[in-house]
This record gives sequence, C-alpha cells and structure tokens, in this order.
Amino acid sequence: MCLCGGLAEDNARIILLAVVLAAYMLAGAALFQRLESDLEIRQATEFWRVYHAFRKHHLRGSPLALQRLHELLYAYGNASATGIINKRRRWDFPGSFHFVGTIVSTIGYGSTAPQTTAGKAAVVLYGFFGCSGGILFFNLFLERIITLLAWILRSWHVRRLRRRLRRTTLTSRRISKSSSTQRSFLPDILDDDDHVDLDQWKPSVYWVMLYLSVTSCIVACCAAALYAPLEGWDYFDALYFAFVSFTTIGFGDFVSTQKPSYPYVHWYRFTNFVFLVVGCCCIYSLLNVTSIVIKQGLNYVIHKLQYGNQDVAAPYLPRRQSSVSTVYYSKRRPTRLVGRDSIRAEDNSDTPRRMSGEMISMKDFLSANKVSLAVMQKQLYDAAQKQRGGGSLAVTPNHQVLKPGAVGPLAIASEKFESKSTINR
Repeated sequence: MCLCGGLAEDNARIILLAVVLAAYMLAGAALFQRLESDLEIRQATEFWRVYHAFRKHHLRGSPLALQRLHELLYAYGNASATGIINKRRRWDFPGSFHFVGTIVSTIGYGSTAPQTTAGKAAVVLYGFFGCSGGILFFNLFLERIITLLAWILRSWHVRRLRRRLRRTTLTSRRISKSSSTQRSFLPDILDDDDHVDLDQWKPSVYWVMLYLSVTSCIVACCAAALYAPLEGWDYFDALYFAFVSFTTIGFGDFVSTQKPSYPYVHWYRFTNFVFLVVGCCCIYSLLNVTSIVIKQGLNYVIHKLQYGNQDVAAPYLPRRQSSVSTVYYSKRRPTRLVGRDSIRAEDNSDTPRRMSGEMISMKDFLSANKVSLAVMQKQLYDAAQKQRGGGSLAVTPNHQVLKPGAVGPLAIASEKFESKSTINR
C-alpha cells in the first residue's frame, strides 16, 4: 500500500519519525536553553569575578606571576578532568574494571579515558567486540524479561478466567441439584490445564510496558538510595545519575565509586556493578517496548493522513477484548457456554484465534532472531520486489517473511507485540 506520490508506508514512517524527532529536538533545545542558560552565565561571571579579584590582590601587574597562574589553572583543570587528584586511582584493577564496564555497556562517562596511544588503540579493538557482546546480552535479556512477564500475565489471566467462567457457568446451571452435574458443565479450560496453551494468548504491550516501568523505577530508586549517602549526593542527584547511567547516556557529571575511600568499599563496588547491569537491562527493555508504542502511533497518524476518518485505520488502534477471552477453546470437543459472556469453539481450524493488534506470541517470540544474514538479505530483497509489484507480504507459520524494519532489538519486541493482521509495511 502506498501513500500519495508513490511513497511506501515504510518510507512515510521513517520520514514522519524524522520530522517528529527533529521537532522534539528543537523543542528540547529551547527548553534546556531556557532552564540552563542563566545559570551558565552566572557561573561564568562568578569565575571571572574570583579570577580578577585574585589578580588584583595578589599579582599586582606581575607578568611572570600571571603566566604561572594560567599554567597552574590549566594543569589543575587537566588533572581534575582526568581524575588524578582528589579522587581514587583510575588505573588500578577495580578502576580498570569500572572502565571496561563503561565500554561494554556503552555508558562512556568520560571520567576515565586512556591517555597513551597504545591504550587508545586497544579501546578501538576491545570496544568493538565488547559493545557487540553487550548489545547481544541486552537483546537476550530483552527476550527473557518479556517472556517472564508474559508468563506472569498469562497465569494471572488464567486465574481470572477460571473464576469468571466458574461463576458464569454455575449461575446458568443453578437449576442443577448435584455438584457433580455442575462440574460436568464446566468448560475444558477448567478441567484440563494442558489445553490452556500459552501460544494462544498474548499479553498487551501496554501491560508489559507498565511492569517494566515499575521495575525500572524500583531499581533506580533503590540504586539512588545507595548512592546518595555513600557519594554525598542529594537523592534527586543520585536518581538523576541512575537514569543517565541506566539509559547509557553517561554525561560524566556524576560518576560513582570515584572518591578516595568508602566504607565497605568492596561490597559497594560489587553492588554498584549489579545495579548498573540490572538497571541497564531493564531500561533497555523498557525503551524497546516503548518504541513499539511510538511506532503504533506513527502508523495511526500515517493511516489517518491517508484514509482520513474512514474505518480502514481502525485495525491500527488498540482494541479492548471482551471480558472473557475467546482465545481459550477446547481442542478435544466443541464447548458451548450459555450466558452473557460466552465461549464458542466451533471451528476446527488449527489456527488459534488472534486478539488485538498489540499482543505478544510466546511461540513466535522464542523463535525470534534466528534468521541468518544471507536469508535476511534475500528476504529484504524479495520484500522490496513485492512492494514494487504491489504484492502482499503474507506471514505464514512455516515461513516467516522478514518485514522491512524488523531487524535489531526492535524486531525482538515489535514483531511479537503485533498480530499477523497488523500491516507494518
């Protein structure tokens, strides 16, 4: 499907995202200019006031003394930036381990950096493989954390469904006298847990996003509670450091474990390492899941622009399901439950019923990212050819066609939160 002027929806999405990001960055630049500019000017004014006051009272027009002052300020600035004064050693083993951790996690505070040519060359080679391994670790963590959340949500959903089905069935069969007769009318889902198939149910991406947000906030708050007293920071500064570190932004204005001494220093370094690993993994997963919501919003805007107020855009919107999910049905025999919320299993199709467009399939999820590079390139080429020819990119269980954009960490989550009926070309 193409937009006006022959622009494919893929291209329209990336152009729209670029426009939105550009506007977002411009708004952010204006915001931070307004928030920080005045303080910057006041700090610069204060520095020059102290500088000129020192010159007036202590140098009194001596050119040599002025030159020595400038040399001192330059040397002090470099020493403070590289951390060789007023801070612990940077290149002992714990300091070096902290440094390679910032490489592998891609945080890169900048507080520690190699000064020798050999060290800089080693960072290039070491960082290439280290960052690759770190990204792989984050992707594997993303798979497993979403799998765990889906299993928890599935278990909770099954319990709710069982209670509701039991209540509805017993109400509709109230005329029965014996409890055994009542039990015989209950659907298969209540009798045989093996037929409550995890592959046939998908939790909402919004619930996964909510739980990841709560988990990330808990980890960040616990980390800030550790950093604030040990580093001498305000709690909000410690929380800010946790966010900057966990998102791998790494400004370097706050860096942990840099003071000359700490109480229980070895335990603190270990706990700091654990918080950084867990926090980076949680925030990485949350950012990728949030990108799915952003992508859905872009799809909605594109189809609103293309179709206006027509009903064609409806499949791209999140839909609420009925109170009793139709995904649970008997594989052994047809089951019919009479009541307001009813379940019917009357088709013998092997294809499980789909729910809304932002769900995660566990079966598909566990088989994600197993496509070789050669197959990936071939599928990308075939997809481009089919788009030029107007062909559809149908996805079948036995042959998963790689859709444009479904490469990288976004593919791990995006492909699994959207049902096969959702078009993402």
